[in-house]
Amino acid sequence: MDSAQSEIFETIKKYYDATEEEVKRIIEILNSASYQRSDRDYDFINSDLARPMRLQLEYLKVQSVLQQKNIKKTIVVFGGTRVTQKKRAEIRYQNAKNNLQKEPDNESCQYQLKVAERVLSKVPYYEEARKFAQIVARYSKSLKNDSVHIMTGGGPGVMEAANRGAFEEGADSIGLNIDLPFEQFPNPYITPDLCFSFRYFALRKLHFMHRARALVAFPGGFGTFDELFEALTVIQTKTIKPIPIVLVGHHYWENAVNFEFLAEEGVINREDLDLFTIVDSADDAWSHILNWYREKEIAI
Repeated sequence: MDSAQSEIFETIKKYYDATEEEVKRIIEILNSASYQRSDRDYDFINSDLARPMRLQLEYLKVQSVLQQKNIKKTIVVFGGTRVTQKKRAEIRYQNAKNNLQKEPDNESCQYQLKVAERVLSKVPYYEEARKFAQIVARYSKSLKNDSVHIMTGGGPGVMEAANRGAFEEGADSIGLNIDLPFEQFPNPYITPDLCFSFRYFALRKLHFMHRARALVAFPGGFGTFDELFEALTVIQTKTIKPIPIVLVGHHYWENAVNFEFLAEEGVINREDLDLFTIVDSADDAWSHILNWYREKEIAI
């Protein structure tokens, strides 16, 4: 028995004027799972029964911080984690090239080189995402009230580029990170006290859309598609008020998704194609958002 345990033992014994056996029983009660206070019982908090509470807390914490910071309007930027800056893309390409030179008949090496070439070709999207966030940050600074903040998924790639653009303009930006089975860290350009960690994709999606005044999607994979189509669905079904949705990169989006085919097949309406627009640059994305609000004669 260490000194701390001995102190507890003697305290209980004195308090209850208890026998040694009674003190042992009391200590056993104190150490039981049922005696743990519910807010300190992590087995209980992580149980199926407590899931509604976890969902509520995940909503409330972010909501509380954003309200305290008076953040009412965001522009959400999505895009692939593998759409990276030039230096990283070049390193990946060179490594893939070197590996193939060592094993020219290795199909995996051949494939990795092709992927590295495609990643290198997407570097301009990283720079456009960075530029877009800079434009939004400068616009926000011109407002007297109701600043507009960049919000991303908090990870690398396009998300990093957008947070970085805001950071370079001295503007706060938000990152909604998510716990994943593989190691992931928030990118270094998010404002530290505006970076949040989520357990549930559903609550993360809610916070993406809750204050969104526009959504801009750069080339990306499953995560980007998930968020994009979620937004299109809630707008199409009039679950939320419409906001401008901009896809950056004609070549990518028109090859990745045949939207015309969906309309021709009748699985979406022809007018659903007006829920979004496709552009090729940060300037065009921002112009579309401004024009969208001007036409409706409302402020962003």
